[in-house]
Amino acid sequence: MGSYITILLGVVMFGMGLTLKPIDFKLVVRKPIPVIIGVAAQFLIMPLGALLLAYVFNLPNELAAGLVLLGSVPGGTASNVMVYLAKGNLALSVAMTSLSTMLSPILTPLILLGLAGQWLPVNPVAMFLSIVQVIIVPITLGIIIKRFFPSTVEKSATAIPLISVVAIIIIVSAVVSANVESIATSGLLVFSAVMLHNLFGLFLGYMAALLMRLDESKRRAISIEVGMQNSGLGVALATAHFGPLAALPNVIAAVWHNISGPILATFWSKKPVGLEEDDATTHVEPRFQKTGN
Repeated sequence: MGSYITILLGVVMFGMGLTLKPIDFKLVVRKPIPVIIGVAAQFLIMPLGALLLAYVFNLPNELAAGLVLLGSVPGGTASNVMVYLAKGNLALSVAMTSLSTMLSPILTPLILLGLAGQWLPVNPVAMFLSIVQVIIVPITLGIIIKRFFPSTVEKSATAIPLISVVAIIIIVSAVVSANVESIATSGLLVFSAVMLHNLFGLFLGYMAALLMRLDESKRRAISIEVGMQNSGLGVALATAHFGPLAALPNVIAAVWHNISGPILATFWSKKPVGLEEDDATTHVEPRFQKTGN
């Protein structure tokens, strides 16, 4: 199934497009500062954190490039559910996911060219086209179809999560099966790097929001958004441009992010948070059909 990874991720992104609403982009225009702060933190903290860890762990070239790739992709849609459970600002979370995804065709290749080019050759134009094909086109098609066939999309809403989950499972399984020997020899090393990378993002994302004097609900949203990446996109890009071994950090992240995210969300769910803004958690309907990392 390895040859179908790009198509499968396109299916997941198409499902995301079917769930997007105009309100998801409203916050970017109405109150852009928290969104800009969050997205800037995401595209600064995660790539630089990955670069630092690649040096500290002295990772082989492909694994180092794969870790930087993980740090360079946009936020994952599973983060929206985690923010909702953590009593964070859901509107901000969805806006950050949407904006970072739309910026990824430009920012992801440029970041990789600057940081990962020392280990493996990076073709930014080819990667730009790949991201447009696997992310932007499917999401746009989903939005268009929802616009013209709303009743049909509404009827299929219950099937979208299952299809997306199956697609993600196949993607992860395909990459794991292609890297059995690598996982056996260096799996613990890569897992440690991915775990620390995620924890850096969660902590530093929160601190960035704190330094900018954002309220607690926004701090939680930015923390989770920065820490949780679209590892499915990382797998597809790594497989297409770097090789299957470079996809390994992204595969491990697909599992680890869905362990650390619920743990943090559970902890925060027990901590009260003031609703200072009119766009706070309870004012945006969580769309749990957004699945996958």
